Amino acid sequence: MRRQPIDPVFTAEPESPLRPCDHPGCEAGGDFRAPRSRLELDRYYWFCLDHIRAYNSAWNYYAGMSDAEIEAEIRHDTVWQRPSWKLGERHGSSQGPRMGDPFGFYNGEPGQGPRGRGHTNGHGPDAASRAASARDQALAVFDLEPPFTAVRLKARYKVLVKQHHPDAHGGDKAAEEKLKIINQAYATLKASYFS
Repeated sequence: MRRQPIDPVFTAEPESPLRPCDHPGCEAGGDFRAPRSRLELDRYYWFCLDHIRAYNSAWNYYAGMSDAEIEAEIRHDTVWQRPSWKLGERHGSSQGPRMGDPFGFYNGEPGQGPRGRGHTNGHGPDAASRAASARDQALAVFDLEPPFTAVRLKARYKVLVKQHHPDAHGGDKAAEEKLKIINQAYATLKASYFS
């Protein structure tokens, strides 16, 4: 008597899930991972679809933390868990010999840049004259003489913007450049007189 070949389609046993659901009493497969806790983000529970939904809806990363701890955690996350410090706080003049300082920022001699060329660091008479010349140029753009009020400055700004806006000139590049100059002059005058 000859035996018939067994058809694997009809006789295959149901496959067991690759990993079982970690929820107690669940027989389904654990296809979805979930962190065990806030402190163990690299260790996981494996849940079925129904139980991962329940787990996600109840998950609170900040559970058990005080307001101060939550704030510290958020601040730490804003810099991608890397150390940060205020500008200039970490490197002082003592760092000068160990690092290149071509502009003379850390050499302890304000106003002296590389090779003593009289480079300024934003302070002193050169900085004051640059600020005065920028202010004078801005006043020339606005065709104003001090003293003036913030309201008068803003009114003049609106007139100039309407007059030189690129949309009023069919997208002309020259008008766009003039508008950039007007915006810069407005920012300079606001900072100089009303800050």
